[in-house]
Amino acid sequence: MNYFQKNRKNIIIGVVATLLVAALIALWLQKKVIHSSDDIVGSVYPMSLTVGDTLHFYDKTPFAKQRKWNFADGNTSDKVKGFHFFNKPGYYSVTLIIDDKYTKTYPIVVSSRRTVTKDSVKMPTTIDAPNQAMQFENVSFRALSDGTLFTWKFGENAGIDSKDKLATYSYKKPGDYVVTLYTDVDREPILHRIRIVAEYNEVEEEVAVDDFYEKRDNDFKYHLQQIANGNSFNMHYNYLLNTYLCNNENSIVQVSDSKVNNFYLYCAGLQFDKNNVIQTVKLNYDDAQNCVTKVDINQSK
Repeated sequence: MNYFQKNRKNIIIGVVATLLVAALIALWLQKKVIHSSDDIVGSVYPMSLTVGDTLHFYDKTPFAKQRKWNFADGNTSDKVKGFHFFNKPGYYSVTLIIDDKYTKTYPIVVSSRRTVTKDSVKMPTTIDAPNQAMQFENVSFRALSDGTLFTWKFGENAGIDSKDKLATYSYKKPGDYVVTLYTDVDREPILHRIRIVAEYNEVEEEVAVDDFYEKRDNDFKYHLQQIANGNSFNMHYNYLLNTYLCNNENSIVQVSDSKVNNFYLYCAGLQFDKNNVIQTVKLNYDDAQNCVTKVDINQSK
């Protein structure tokens, strides 16, 4: 009897065991090394939006060494997370490419914004501004208009004072002034009368300053509530950013006793988590009292 015949049983058991171990190793390697598109962990939201709205994206794929977002409108990004704006309506296939090998596609529907038809009744341009302000106070003048070109004359000087839709001016002398606004959609100039009162004495000035900051707090609260109600995000967000935060999206926001957030992320969350009621807003300024650095908010549902 030869060696194989004598050890046949042991040899068969050894071969089966070797094949089983090899299969287990192959399965382990497949899970650890070999990936597919199904292993991509990414997200894009919202899936349906209008032109100019914010599309958020992020990738948490654990094995990714590099990534590329293709938004199908000629723009790409290699960021882990961020946001994107579509300029034209249509159907877009946003693609996430991991390590130049694995891809995952997210269908996005972008609708056009409502436009006023020629048969619609055209609303006349108006000026949103106070009727009275203090000497040396920064007064905001906003054009409520469908126009794109604006020329402001605030009445204290002979020349043009601003060409922005939202303008700010500080009167140097007290008196009654006529603010004049010219647009590209109105045949006649739009007029607004404002009375500038002289600085108060020390006691009266303290009351006026408190009233001034209270008005700014309430104005900030109003525009946050508009975002929470689902109204135009970009208009109200950019107004607050330009008017109060000196264009700093990372200004601190503290909601009651919750975790501190930055202004952009707070407003983005407010946009999608609707039906919040903004109860109070308290603005905190830098040393020069020009820019808001922190916003304390109380809100509820």
